[in-house]
Amino acid sequence: MTNARQVLTFGTRDEMADFMVEKWAALSGEAVEKRGRFTAALSGGETPVLFYLRLASAGERLSWKNTHLFLADERFVSLDNADSNYHLISETLLKNVPIPAGNIHAVPAGESDLQLAAAKYEEEIIKFFALPAGVFPEFDLIMLGMGADGHTASLFPGDIILNDTRHIAAPVSYDKVKHDRITLTLPVINNARTVIFLVSGKAKVSVLRGVADDRDPRFPASLVNPQKGDLLFLADAEAAHL
Repeated sequence: MTNARQVLTFGTRDEMADFMVEKWAALSGEAVEKRGRFTAALSGGETPVLFYLRLASAGERLSWKNTHLFLADERFVSLDNADSNYHLISETLLKNVPIPAGNIHAVPAGESDLQLAAAKYEEEIIKFFALPAGVFPEFDLIMLGMGADGHTASLFPGDIILNDTRHIAAPVSYDKVKHDRITLTLPVINNARTVIFLVSGKAKVSVLRGVADDRDPRFPASLVNPQKGDLLFLADAEAAHL
């Protein structure tokens, strides 16, 4: 199958969230049928909240017992901190669906050392996917957002982590953000079966055009190009204005 690259626009965020629920159902159903499980890495931020709430109310048609959830990135704060991506996802989704606790793979951000937290998260992923040395995991879905500066996950413009081709998870210290972070690396993102960006709001107009249309290499999000999988940009009318 040839990998697809699409930009889909929606009149409202509600329409975008509803589409994403159906896309999730299709991807998870196919993954469970073919491989016995569905693996997804999720992102935080304001844009996916409505989707998480809608997904939580999608009912029993989703196979939560066969779903394993990871995070695309996380802030180096405790999991109950208001700034934690896990906390946001837990409040909007995880607490409201029958997913086994063992199927939730949080970043160990409570560690005392940032490097250790990244190493432990990488070890968790290697163990789960039973990866040989030097092999990257193949997530069924990685969901991403996009900052006004073109960052995605915790991959920021000009950061050395953009050149990391060895690690699965990496520590990030970036002077323009409040917290240190742990992120999946580009080789992991580009090895996914499907990558979906959720983009909303007027502040994202220029960067969405720069990434989706121009592939401007100054924006880390432009470096997301799944080698074997599909790449989708879902944007509301405000973000897709150009």
